[in-house]
Amino acid sequence: MKKGIHPEYHRTTVTCACGNTFETGSTRKELRVDICSKCHPFFTGKQKFVDTGGRVERFKRKYGLE
Repeated sequence: MKKGIHPEYHRTTVTCACGNTFETGSTRKELRVDICSKCHPFFTGKQKFVDTGGRVERFKRKYGLE
C-alpha cells in the first residue's frame, strides 16, 4: 500500500436509535444509525405486510382477477 493516501482505520462504536451499541472497524470514530439488527423488523420476526390503500384490490379489479 502506498503511504499517505489511505485514511486511518479506527475501532468504531456504532450507536442505533433504539439504544443498541456495538463495535466495528471504520474510518470514522463514531457512527449513529437509525436501525440495526436488534430493532429491524426483518430480523426481529415482527415484519408486517401492509396493503397500503387497497393496491392489491385495485389491481385485481383493473385486470379482472377476482
